[in-house]
Amino acid sequence: MVTTQDTTSRDDVRAGIVTAATQLLREKGANAVTTRAVAQAAGVQAPTIYRLFGDKDGLIDAVAEHVMATYVSGKSVAADSATGDPVADLRSGWRAHVEFGLTNPELYALIATRGSGVPSPATVAGLDVLRRRVRRLAAAGLLRVDQERALMMIHSAGNGTILTLLGTPTDQRDPGLGEAMLDAVLSSILVTTPATPDTTTNAVAVTFATVLPDLPGLTDAERALMAEWLQRSLTRLKP
Repeated sequence: MVTTQDTTSRDDVRAGIVTAATQLLREKGANAVTTRAVAQAAGVQAPTIYRLFGDKDGLIDAVAEHVMATYVSGKSVAADSATGDPVADLRSGWRAHVEFGLTNPELYALIATRGSGVPSPATVAGLDVLRRRVRRLAAAGLLRVDQERALMMIHSAGNGTILTLLGTPTDQRDPGLGEAMLDAVLSSILVTTPATPDTTTNAVAVTFATVLPDLPGLTDAERALMAEWLQRSLTRLKP
């Protein structure tokens, strides 16, 4: 029978191992995070790591989750409390993401090159934060492409920018690359004159799709059908 004390002890041991592995990763790089080194740093036997994490990859995933979850939690608060200019809020989030990647190069590289093809929960949470920012752009009538296209363009450009900078010697990095990349993406996804309403078919359709869930007087089936029609049109309108 497993008691509350046993569960607490297990959680404490697991947390201690993750903390030790995180410190090794930051101080000595990914190659230093071996089962033996982590076990020694955490003051446990190697079999304990296998029992709690399955293997080294499981441990690395746990470290990634730990660091990313803390980061994403901060981003979530910022996204939920954002007010004012949605473009400025997006820029702020972009800069924070680039800064995180450059501050945690070993961990970011491990996350970005994850071979399973299945993103970690922390990565998914980060995308959800970005999705909320993109939705604010759409609701303000600022998008010229559909929300999912905008989301993927920003996400891909951000990851590419960080990995490019990480692959360049520190003294040779272009400090303006991040802002230049974001400007390039924004010029592709935002309407030409954000200060005035954009009445093009694409911009109107994107905005309407954003407010559709809140339209009164429709049944769920009617709302779903209208969403399907809009998505079909937006797909045809993609450049």
